[in-house]
Amino acid sequence: MSYKNNIKQRNYSIQGLRSFKDTLPTSIKKIIKKKGHVYSETLNNWKYIVGKDLVKVCYPKTFKNSNRFGVSTLLVMVKRGHEVDLEYSKKVIMDKMNSFFGYAVVEKLKFISFDDNQNILSSDVNKEKNVTIKKYQNKINDIKNDKIKKSLIELTKVFKQK
Repeated sequence: MSYKNNIKQRNYSIQGLRSFKDTLPTSIKKIIKKKGHVYSETLNNWKYIVGKDLVKVCYPKTFKNSNRFGVSTLLVMVKRGHEVDLEYSKKVIMDKMNSFFGYAVVEKLKFISFDDNQNILSSDVNKEKNVTIKKYQNKINDIKNDKIKKSLIELTKVFKQK
């Protein structure tokens, strides 16, 4: 029997603790290398990157890595009316991001404005009353044991908060 060297499975074992990188499947490693690290670090350090004033009016939505067709772009969501403030600080944000990562991560910033209406808050208040869908609410109401019924309702509230 011949032995294949080009299989994608691990053919050796490491004794003791393994690094997290070695335990992941290869397809997930590719996703993390492609975009996950830069975007997650940007989210974690967004307050440092843009400052205290701008953190209230904007947040990063997506990060597109550079390829042969385009440059690396960070897409930022901005509250309507604050686009000019962010446009003036665009160069500072790119410089801080590139200095934070140690190399030219972002070459372009794109802004998308959105409305921050109070309607969102009123809809959240209505959802707290009816946490579950009616279909599931009826099934929970059909349960005869009160302790189980209360615990299921509490569980749905916890899921809704996340």
